[in-house]
Amino acid sequence: LVADARRAVADDGVPQGDLVIGSLETTAALHLSPVLTGFAAAHPGVDLAIRTGTTAELIDDVLEGRVEGAFVCGPVDHPDVAFETAFHEDLVAVTAPGVADLRDLTAQGEVKIVVLRAGCSYRRKLEEILAARGVTGLRILEFGTIETILGCAAAGLGVTLLPRGIARGAADQGRVRLHPLPAREGRVTTLFIRRKDGYRAPAMAAFMNHLYPVRAAAE
Repeated sequence: LVADARRAVADDGVPQGDLVIGSLETTAALHLSPVLTGFAAAHPGVDLAIRTGTTAELIDDVLEGRVEGAFVCGPVDHPDVAFETAFHEDLVAVTAPGVADLRDLTAQGEVKIVVLRAGCSYRRKLEEILAARGVTGLRILEFGTIETILGCAAAGLGVTLLPRGIARGAADQGRVRLHPLPAREGRVTTLFIRRKDGYRAPAMAAFMNHLYPVRAAAE
């Protein structure tokens, strides 16, 4: 709060200085390129950086002031966090091409899942989806990047859960098979979150102005 107060006093209304935004890796890959391109061209005085992480990590980053705001998977319920809808995503289960039906895996009782580290909201959701289908045991294979996870799913090491837009290219190449999910399971909302009591710098306001048209185009 002291740092925010100092920034507010020095604020002359011109977007400038450092701006660190947190994001899920999938959101950065799917949606942020046009935002970053437009923002960088319009505001060369701002040093914009993107910090990726899981939803749990990014919420903590916002609360601790390591990022000005972050794109996370909703819902988020924290008394110190303000949020607004950024994007909607359709999630799909992703397997090797030879898996014709997701039930072929869930019928085995124990399923291998290929996921990011703990704190990933898609990982938690995949565990819930499989539990609802009667899976009684999981073997969890953790990896650090989406590309590695896609490669492992393609190789038949396990099933994963990703936004359709992220996995579509690999599916079009025949590397993986996508398994659609009912809307109640597969439709998720990406939120943009900030501290409720955080100072909103001109650079942040300018970033949001570049985000809104991209968000509208994605609807």
